[in-house]
Amino acid sequence: MSRNIGVISDTHGLLRPAAVAALQGSGLILHAGDVGDLRILAELGRIAPVHAVYGNTDWGEVRGSLPRTRLVDLGARDGRVAESAVREGAGSCADRSAHALNPVPTPAGPLAYVHHGDRELDLDPPAAGIALVVSGHTHRPLVEERGGVLYLNPGSAGPGRSGLPATIARVMLTDDGGLRAEIVPLGGGGRGSGSRG
Repeated sequence: MSRNIGVISDTHGLLRPAAVAALQGSGLILHAGDVGDLRILAELGRIAPVHAVYGNTDWGEVRGSLPRTRLVDLGARDGRVAESAVREGAGSCADRSAHALNPVPTPAGPLAYVHHGDRELDLDPPAAGIALVVSGHTHRPLVEERGGVLYLNPGSAGPGRSGLPATIARVMLTDDGGLRAEIVPLGGGGRGSGSRG
């Protein structure tokens, strides 16, 4: 059965009604940081389970509540990585990163690595079994496949910046286990898409 995953980033304290509308029907939502206000995650949680990381502008309660990186099983109902899929000593569920993966057992679906993107990746996605790398930070939408891994930046859904459009992204998990992604403008702007699988 195919599944929609909503991807949002750089809300900076603003959750646009157009973003909420565009994320309806998502089975999971990934937020790639610069959340700005935990109430945004609560609102998104009314749509679907949310997996979020903090960004470089998140401080105080937001930073204290979220991990820097997150590993998400896109095939699991709530996106959580099974306890047995993570090696001992990897930290709390919120802090587990992709380099802590144990290749057995197999996750329910493709794995996504979510980070804000303001630092270099601290892992090799193909070697870690990562199918999707989600980042934010630049406010520039990107869908690109490199080395069998889909790299996605949903752009910024928050306040406008430098003439860039407000956008989110959708990822479709297909019946054959592949991934397709598209950028969704929120009230104008261009549209891009890409796929993996």
